[in-house]
Amino acid sequence: MRLLLDECLPKRLKREFKPPHSALTVGDAGWSGITNGRLLWLAAPKFDVFLTSDTNLEHQQNLPDLSLIIVVLFAPSNDIAILKPLVPAVIDALANAKPGQVLHIGR
Repeated sequence: MRLLLDECLPKRLKREFKPPHSALTVGDAGWSGITNGRLLWLAAPKFDVFLTSDTNLEHQQNLPDLSLIIVVLFAPSNDIAILKPLVPAVIDALANAKPGQVLHIGR
């Protein structure tokens, strides 16, 4: 699956996703500074998953209309050492996820 990591996540987190998953950051995609609504619509045709720690995202956007799986990470901080242990749970959850679904990891 093709994953897009939100700007609020550490860039190094993308290295934790191995084939068959591939991850890019919003900056890698050239979309730094774009607001969430527009960002999600840009990402939908190119990515399968949008990964964020923005717990308000699902309440601010109409996510079921998108062809993206949204993964929201719940952690006490965005430190790579805190988020890295959540990656196996993300990968497991993606195995059965469907577009338009919001997955909560770490909650």
